[in-house]
Amino acid sequence: MDRGALKALFKGMVEDRRYLHRHPELSFMEKETADYVQKRLEKLGVEVTAGVGGFGIIGRVRGGRPGKTVALRADMDALPIQDEKDCDYASGVPGVMHACGHDGHTAVLLALAEYYSGRREELSGEVRLLFQPAEEVCPGGAVSMIEAGALNGVDVIYGVHLWTPIPAGTAMSAAGPLMASTDEFFIDVQGKGGHGGMPHRTIDSVVAASALVLQLQSVVSRSVDPLNPAVVTVGSIQGGTAQNVIADRCRLSGTVRCFDEDTRELIRTRIHELAAGTAAAYGATANVDYMMGYPCLVNHPGEFQRFYESGAPDAGLKPATSPKIMPAEDFAYYLRQVPGCFMLVGAGNAEKGAVYPHHHPRFDIDEEAMLHAALLMAAMADAYFAEHASGSGA
Repeated sequence: MDRGALKALFKGMVEDRRYLHRHPELSFMEKETADYVQKRLEKLGVEVTAGVGGFGIIGRVRGGRPGKTVALRADMDALPIQDEKDCDYASGVPGVMHACGHDGHTAVLLALAEYYSGRREELSGEVRLLFQPAEEVCPGGAVSMIEAGALNGVDVIYGVHLWTPIPAGTAMSAAGPLMASTDEFFIDVQGKGGHGGMPHRTIDSVVAASALVLQLQSVVSRSVDPLNPAVVTVGSIQGGTAQNVIADRCRLSGTVRCFDEDTRELIRTRIHELAAGTAAAYGATANVDYMMGYPCLVNHPGEFQRFYESGAPDAGLKPATSPKIMPAEDFAYYLRQVPGCFMLVGAGNAEKGAVYPHHHPRFDIDEEAMLHAALLMAAMADAYFAEHASGSGA
């Protein structure tokens, strides 16, 4: 890996990231972002396939010699959040901002496109660059890109997330489960409305739904093995229109997070059972709309070892083993198809104001972390190519 060449691309990373930060687009609406990426890749002479699974872009850098295919992925979508930062690259789109670092991910992958396009002759194999839409909203963009052939012929895949809870200079990952699965549920409790002063002639959906909220808190504490981390959160309860009217319907919605499929199915079953039983106890009925979202993200143990023993150190980063974290990532779908590793690159820095959590209206990153991410991705790819080079005995 040529550190000097990658460091020389840092200024361009910052320019790309700030442009994208000023021009964010929501999930499944990344048309201008995709056009920007496509033009940048074509200018570099990279082989481009556009419109992959929606607004996805695939860039291929084929080496001068045959070999393995390494895929590197970045997500491109922003969030429906008003940017409250006071800086010259703040979002110019009302109510939309890059509050999770995806602009930085895209800038990193564009830099890697330039890096590898200048090294075609010495490259044994292919570097495949996946610019993915719609990570933030289920069903996500990974599945549609896979269905469109993005992983055809791919031997290994790497991805990074710029992560402000970790200080710049550190990178974290884990062998096996790293990020939780994420499911959503919507429960409509149906009662019988009426006058607030005559509750005996009604079936109060709000009371039944309130009881259900409390019952759902027992799922993790009394049904799930305490050694298996899991979360059931009711995020909203909506019912009623006036203070003197008993509502005939009340809706609950929430999220479920866990790290294995048995626990995931157990929680789903218990939510259905509790909804039906609790509603019936109050004379009401409940309809559950349960949406299975992203699966748990599970890293390949051998690729985690590559990260820990060579990738992060070669990139000049301090490697660390991450605990399991409850945020979810549709990169999980790629890892179900081919071996790989998803890595968290520290992007937090109090001196630069990079202290706000992801999805916060004042979210920002230490932009030096983009260089760290590029170095890490290149180190992982190059280590994989070196291990599988012809004549290596691997």
